[in-house]
Amino acid sequence: MSKSLVLCADDYALHGGVSEGILSLIEAGRLSATSVMTLSPRWASDAPALAAWRGRVDVGLHVDWTSAFAQAAGHGGGLGAVMRQAVWPGHAVAAARACIEQQLQAFEDHWGAPPDHVDGHQHVQQFAGIREALVAALAARYPRAQRPYLRVSRPVVGQGGLKGRVMAAMGAQRLQRLAQAQGMACSPWLSGIDDFRGDVATYAGRMATWLAQAPEGTLLMCHPASRVADDDEIAAARVREWTYLSSPAFAEALDQAGVRLVTGAALYARPN
Repeated sequence: MSKSLVLCADDYALHGGVSEGILSLIEAGRLSATSVMTLSPRWASDAPALAAWRGRVDVGLHVDWTSAFAQAAGHGGGLGAVMRQAVWPGHAVAAARACIEQQLQAFEDHWGAPPDHVDGHQHVQQFAGIREALVAALAARYPRAQRPYLRVSRPVVGQGGLKGRVMAAMGAQRLQRLAQAQGMACSPWLSGIDDFRGDVATYAGRMATWLAQAPEGTLLMCHPASRVADDDEIAAARVREWTYLSSPAFAEALDQAGVRLVTGAALYARPN
């Protein structure tokens, strides 16, 4: 028995080590998607390296409200503040849409096409105000047949602990309903929720569990980098992930779990 999953590396263009690590994993066939931080000044220079893989991996937008790039752009803040705003009274939809349009335009400027998918840095894509603005922007900007699929941050049952429950409660079900009403496909389950602690062996053990427990169609996220960078709070964890995902042991784990890595563009059907 085999099952198809999407393995998506987040944060492309965050810094050089992230982009280089993701590209090496794509070349090795260890990823089927990546999502891009288009507010990063690196996006313009890092975009061409992805061009060779166009159509073979999903390349999408990582909507950003909480990074240093978002804060420099004037709309961002720390995760806690952005979450509190989403809980009450919610982000102003018109202002949020303008920020999302800016990030979509930056994606298109250097990719020349709509994103294959959209997700969010620290899962902001499903926060109140942001989710409504995101779906409205995508519906207005792209014909129905070109609309990206959306990551719904709904953890696989039994995974994610408190972090996963909070993540889902921030609007997973609401985002899915909004998206499907506009003919946008959604990933059904999210895996790979991690505390970024431990060593390579720890990560390998977690990955084995995620692969074994993932239902068909799960989107499994990861955050690899081939080297560390200053001001990256999870720099060491990124390198551990890249080390494992690059290894023969990961290829063996995929085989043992009967997992095929596929694109979400191929896997997720649009709603009728």
